[in-house]
Amino acid sequence: MTRKDTKVIQIGDRVIGGGNPVLIQSMCNTNTADVEATVEQIHRLEKAGCQIVRVAVPDQAAAAAVGRIRSRIHVPLVADIHFDYKLALQCVDSGIDKIRINPGNIGAEDRVKAVADACRKNDIPIRIGVNGGSLEKPLLRKYGGVTAEALVESAFGHVALLNKFDFDDICISVKCSSVPVTIRAYQLLHERCSYPLHLGVTEAGTPKQGVVKSAIGIGGLLCLGIGDTFRVTLTADPVEEIGVAKDILKAAGLRREGVNLIACPTCGRTKIDLIPIAEEVERRLADCGKTLTVAVMGCVVNGPGEAAAADVGIAGGNGEGLVFRKGEVLRKVPQDKLVDALMEEIERL
Repeated sequence: MTRKDTKVIQIGDRVIGGGNPVLIQSMCNTNTADVEATVEQIHRLEKAGCQIVRVAVPDQAAAAAVGRIRSRIHVPLVADIHFDYKLALQCVDSGIDKIRINPGNIGAEDRVKAVADACRKNDIPIRIGVNGGSLEKPLLRKYGGVTAEALVESAFGHVALLNKFDFDDICISVKCSSVPVTIRAYQLLHERCSYPLHLGVTEAGTPKQGVVKSAIGIGGLLCLGIGDTFRVTLTADPVEEIGVAKDILKAAGLRREGVNLIACPTCGRTKIDLIPIAEEVERRLADCGKTLTVAVMGCVVNGPGEAAAADVGIAGGNGEGLVFRKGEVLRKVPQDKLVDALMEEIERL
């Protein structure tokens, strides 16, 4: 796929846009004023592979905690600000790496100018975050509800406000809970501007629904070459978002790190109990640091022939199975030894 050469912006020690790798973001669900709880959660997110973390800053207590949190973590920190521009200024003074606001909802233009000036002086980018649930009423009336066109017009209105004050280190997101509307909105943005885009389907829901919506919405856009950062939003522990995000990147062909597990769905030809075997392989490879494609196939039709591209794999038979590497059969082993035999081969790679 061809990715657009979007504007390059710096977020702490990370760079986005300009064809740089797509970065994974999440957001803490702790009380930001509780420094210990927030830092502990960010450390877990870091360990899982999160590359940018956002925290809510709804009041002075949260803003006062930002500097202490930032000093104890190893990924860029984003402050999520609504309404009170002074909170944004306080976060800038505390060393925040990025501000997420809607310039239109923080008051008069002199307040927008104050935030823009502070961020420019400190080389801090701003993400304009438009959500379907908070669209301006005139736009809702104009378009008859939340539409892709309304989301994009809102975003460009906020961009114009920042540009008025000579600020252009901007990232944009246009999220709503409708996957088709979200996809169309990002396509329109992609066509009409060169700012880096932060992807997401907002209020995606519990893991069961949220994973599906995010895979379609975010994954579909990434496959079209759209997007520079993204967050999978789940009603769950934020750490769960990171594993899903990694899988989306791998499925979209944008990440090679870690194991890519392929497994057939089984059918009437399958003579071994493949489902628990596949589940055990997935569990045992969860912390594998090697970059591999591993195949777990149910019969000789699907493997090793159809799985010849896999680095290593197993294929079922009648109570036994084959271990193969790059389509070449290595040996035949009993069903109860298949997983161990596969792990032995992976260790050798």
